[in-house]
Amino acid sequence: MKRQNKTKQKKKTTKRVKVTAQLGNQIISFLNNVAPQKQSIKTLYKTFKVKDKKSRKEFLHFILHLADEGFIKRIKGTYFQGTREADSFEGVVDYVNPHYAYILVEGMEKDIWVSSNNLNRALDGDRVQIRTFYNNRRNRLEGEVTEVVKRSRSEFVGTIEISSRFAFVIVDDRKMHFDVFVNLDDIQEAQHGERVIVEITEWSPTDKNPVGIVKRVLGKSGENETEIHAIMFEYGLPFNFPEHVELAAANIPDKISQKEIDKRRDMREVTTFTIDPFNAKDFDDALSIRKTAEGHWEIGIHIADVTHYVKPNTELEMEAYNRATSVYLVDRTVPMLPEKLSNQLCSLRPHEDKLTFSAVFVLDEYAQVQSEWFGRTVIHSDRRFTYEEAQEAIETGEGDFTTEINTLNELAKKLQKERFAHGAISFESVELVFHLDETGSPLGLFPKVRKDAHKLIEEFMLLANKKVAEFVFRQKEKGKPKTMVYRTHDNPDPEKVANFSNFAKRFGYELNLNETNLASSLNQLAKELEGKPEQNIIESQAIRAMAKAVYTTQPLGHYGLGFKHYSHFTSPIRRYPDMMAHRLLQQYLDGGNAADKAEFEERCKHSSERERRAVEAERASIKFKQVEFMQNYIDEEMEGIVSGVTEWGIYVELNTTKCEGMVRLSSMQDDFYYYDEENKQVIGKKYKQTYAIGDPVKILVKNTNIAKRTIDFEML
Repeated sequence: MKRQNKTKQKKKTTKRVKVTAQLGNQIISFLNNVAPQKQSIKTLYKTFKVKDKKSRKEFLHFILHLADEGFIKRIKGTYFQGTREADSFEGVVDYVNPHYAYILVEGMEKDIWVSSNNLNRALDGDRVQIRTFYNNRRNRLEGEVTEVVKRSRSEFVGTIEISSRFAFVIVDDRKMHFDVFVNLDDIQEAQHGERVIVEITEWSPTDKNPVGIVKRVLGKSGENETEIHAIMFEYGLPFNFPEHVELAAANIPDKISQKEIDKRRDMREVTTFTIDPFNAKDFDDALSIRKTAEGHWEIGIHIADVTHYVKPNTELEMEAYNRATSVYLVDRTVPMLPEKLSNQLCSLRPHEDKLTFSAVFVLDEYAQVQSEWFGRTVIHSDRRFTYEEAQEAIETGEGDFTTEINTLNELAKKLQKERFAHGAISFESVELVFHLDETGSPLGLFPKVRKDAHKLIEEFMLLANKKVAEFVFRQKEKGKPKTMVYRTHDNPDPEKVANFSNFAKRFGYELNLNETNLASSLNQLAKELEGKPEQNIIESQAIRAMAKAVYTTQPLGHYGLGFKHYSHFTSPIRRYPDMMAHRLLQQYLDGGNAADKAEFEERCKHSSERERRAVEAERASIKFKQVEFMQNYIDEEMEGIVSGVTEWGIYVELNTTKCEGMVRLSSMQDDFYYYDEENKQVIGKKYKQTYAIGDPVKILVKNTNIAKRTIDFEML
């Protein structure tokens, strides 16, 4: 007889949820902390571990009771919400990737994380109103956009893809994560694959993508005009001057009246010349030189008197303020002022009388300033030199005005030596020069070499900027310095400097991090780096460790130049802050009261923002030309240095052309590579091969993408 084993069945027990005042407080607290998001009864069951049928019935009854009593809100059916009003803020969207964004709120220490599902159709750069709530699951403060206060833009550059029934524009901007739907009636004459400007006209809550219309067809992708116009539009650069602004410039008289000359210091008889790039069209600074009776040197730094022609509250003034700076793209300049001013009236062309605003110094043989004078002048340039011509005069001692040029060069070297002795830093980023054909295509590119002729001009411009700032700082009203526009550069962040020092150590370079010795230590490093393959990489990292220079009315000094006070006075044709400095200086020379500080601070902020935009646009045009140039080197092996590492790839800067491309980790077949964030390096999982910034590598040029301005490499 078989013995049957009877399995003893254990009765399953379910822990009942007790409906208590404590549970009520927990529910209220939970709903208040996750506000403004409504929560379904199913979510509440899960959150409070309510599992069996009877407990759920009692729990729902209890929740409804809390809602009836006003402790929580019932939102249609069985959705509930807390009664606490969420904190509300206004900020700007930084749309990081398709999944989330940060809202940058002024005065708030940490940016607020927002899921893309909670962005309410907000796009990168938009000013928005948000409500914050605490996400228990993620244990952090998050946000939800409740209103788009102001769109940063409604028009975008992209590539149009046309099908039989509709079209989409694939937007270039990496922070625009939606394609724009376009009806075939709204594509103008655009052809499939062309670059266009699309305007978003509607975006209903039910549509995944915004709807738009093509506003302008830029042309075939990859062509010079198409890509440069795309960059100009991307960064909001104007294509031309409004007609009324051109007309205002055209109406300015060409002739200088004797009445105006009589108001000024006449320096037309003093030897004067300009030194500029060979392709320069506007000459906004000139140097004059003569020996004094005491055997010293009177040096005049003469700057185009732009504010004589551009008066406050005029159309020319408003346009100059709006642009705030000229922008130097690879193949063209987007000027701040119309050509009548920049290339004619205000350009210090040779053999013409010109109105200038001057800083005149008497220097002794050691380049020490014995006296200074600031004011409006009239000059007559005797000669226009290119940098190459001036350099030849320095090197050979032959040609026009060689004695004057060499005297200026000797004084400039003494000024530079003194500047470095007082803490100036000599690091500079590499500037690339392109050789273009008549269509704008790059035939070659090479790093710009700065010789004595460049440094000569630079030193005297620095002297003028410094002395103007110091002069105004000494002008007091009620015991305080009068308002001035300064160019300031804050001290570097100690943590960034320490990180840079550790980076430099990998190449065998030691830095003295003592604050008083840091500048001289950095300069010694710059000397040691000269001509080395790693020079550009290390100098770029050094510049990143420094603070960014800005315009402000605060006399905070300029760390990089080693100056206590510094302004921009020497380039009013191309920089609006220089125009402000001219006006303020003249106001105080005339004995005027201090200008409104708040008004000028706002103008400084605007100028700094426009400067950043200009720098980004210039970099984009350089990158475009680099990508275009590297099309000629597909499948060629080249040497470079790792310039950056990320979770998706290794950036490499080529030694010869200084072009930067990326080796995607997914393309590296010899191992599985991952990014070690703590040590800032990429590591192979099996063979432990590492790649870090500064490592020399060999690559193969695999691909270029002009629309995205990217170069793909393969590691060898």
